[in-house]
Amino acid sequence: MITTHSDLEADTTIDLQILLRHPQSTDGYHVNRLIDRCKPLDTNSTYCNLLQCLHFADTCMLAEDQEDNSLLGFISAYRKPAEPNTLFVWQVAIDKRARGEGLARTLLTNLLASDACAGVTHLETTITADNAASWGLFESFARSQATDSGTRHLLFDQQRHFNGDSSSEILFRITLG
Repeated sequence: MITTHSDLEADTTIDLQILLRHPQSTDGYHVNRLIDRCKPLDTNSTYCNLLQCLHFADTCMLAEDQEDNSLLGFISAYRKPAEPNTLFVWQVAIDKRARGEGLARTLLTNLLASDACAGVTHLETTITADNAASWGLFESFARSQATDSGTRHLLFDQQRHFNGDSSSEILFRITLG
């Protein structure tokens, strides 16, 4: 078994040699390709991912396969401007080669332990009702890292906000322990 390598503190190992790090602007294109491979995630423009990797690098994290330098995972997040103690997780993308190995949780744990997340007391994300993988990740994370099991409420309605083109997004908010 090869352990995860990082300048951050990992809480698990997986059967790949992986480097966890904050992205650089040159990672934006590869992040876009990773997200495109992770259906049913919404693919943003490459430009959007370039900006995430440049402007929000401190609150995003990626997992890079050390053998072939490919991206295996990416979390995009930001501190909410009106609530800087809240980290909003925008997307979690895990390549199929690394699914089921705890990589998403490792990325999330390391991101929250990074200097950029000092003082974060709440974590928020939105999840569609049918996204079992995301519910599993965030509910499990809440059970192990939070002081509550999380609260839910409808944030973006399928008809009112998406004109029927996308599923409703439920806001899941947890208080970190």
